[in-house]
Amino acid sequence: MRPVVTEVRGDSRLPNAVDLVVIGGGIIGCSAAFWAAEQGLRVALVEKGRIAGEQSGRNWGWVRRMGRAAAEYPLGIESLKLWQGLNERTARDTGFRRGGIVYAARTDRERAWLAGVEAEAARFGLAVARMDKAALAATFPGARLSDAEGLMTADDGRAEPALAAPALAEGARDKGAVLLTGCAVRTLETEAGQVSAVVTERGVIRCRAVILAAGAWSRLFCGNLGIDLPQVRIRSSVLRTAPVKGGPELALGNGRFGIRPRLDGGYTVARRGRTPVQLTPDVLRQAPRFARGLLKNRREIALTLDGSLIEDLRTPRTWQGDAITPFEACRVLDPEPQGAILARALRDVAHAFPALDGVQVLERWGGIIDVTPDGVPVIDNAPGLHGLVIVTGFSGHGFGLGPGAGQLAGELATGRTTLVDPAPFRLDR
Repeated sequence: MRPVVTEVRGDSRLPNAVDLVVIGGGIIGCSAAFWAAEQGLRVALVEKGRIAGEQSGRNWGWVRRMGRAAAEYPLGIESLKLWQGLNERTARDTGFRRGGIVYAARTDRERAWLAGVEAEAARFGLAVARMDKAALAATFPGARLSDAEGLMTADDGRAEPALAAPALAEGARDKGAVLLTGCAVRTLETEAGQVSAVVTERGVIRCRAVILAAGAWSRLFCGNLGIDLPQVRIRSSVLRTAPVKGGPELALGNGRFGIRPRLDGGYTVARRGRTPVQLTPDVLRQAPRFARGLLKNRREIALTLDGSLIEDLRTPRTWQGDAITPFEACRVLDPEPQGAILARALRDVAHAFPALDGVQVLERWGGIIDVTPDGVPVIDNAPGLHGLVIVTGFSGHGFGLGPGAGQLAGELATGRTTLVDPAPFRLDR
């Protein structure tokens, strides 16, 4: 089942030429297009399916700084500042609210992770509150949490995936951007090593700069250009409940589940731990580069065989600009949700929060997350191809980073001073 996302209708006119083409209508692509349109650039946002159709409309909706890889903290801090003003800048509701996020721990291993999170937060000047069992009970009255300690960032927040990317896309259109949905970009044209145009299924758009924000499709697109982008796909499952009174007022993540209050009074719920990694020939080809990460996170990863194995075998790795591409064969990645995993998550949530016992589930959905070997995104100029910026591999962290990542990609594409140092996001790392 696909989650319900605010519909964005594409424009019918294909522009002959623009300053910048953004490939991908997720939170990062829409953020990049919005920022560029605000700068007065001629922008075309091109999406093969629909805006926020994949992971940007399927994630948990957390907007956090705490608990990130060290490389992401500066971008996370700047992104939260941007989130704060997006409702006004887009003249639409992204669902963003400051509401606080808590990480809680029960086992020794979880406590050790929490200590590392606290140390990193202090390093970057984040105000975090350490919580003992009594503080957790006071923060979540009526709960039956078995966690012994926690950390809270009271000024982190959350937003609604169903609203955020569509708000940015429409905001970009208000400022002159062209939105093309149901329109796949097949490849790029170049002149003397410089991007000169994008080739779409509806025609050619001349340009001098392109941002590739294609999520889990980025490796395939780059491969056709001769660029080796390390990236694998992992599968996620999420549900949302009907409105219910008496549940937690803050987002909470522990070793068993994640839960977030929604604007509609319901909750977004997912299972934490044992993330399924789809085992395909492409994953095996990349195994040496991912071996260290797989070993380090072996308790959180489960290699799975599913229909993606056959799909990978059938998917062409190269094509010409006049050929039907994999992006047209599959407009939206829409995997089935994993019912057993979600049922377990909901049981654990209902045990911890009795108010949710027997709550109605309104939607269940699956999603595909793009992951790099070190779990840190790539935001970088493409090697050997001037004018192409790659922004992908957010490894489940992309929604909260979206506004900052989109702006950073736009700054790289236009040669402007960057929001943060982009060095930690180099492809060649």
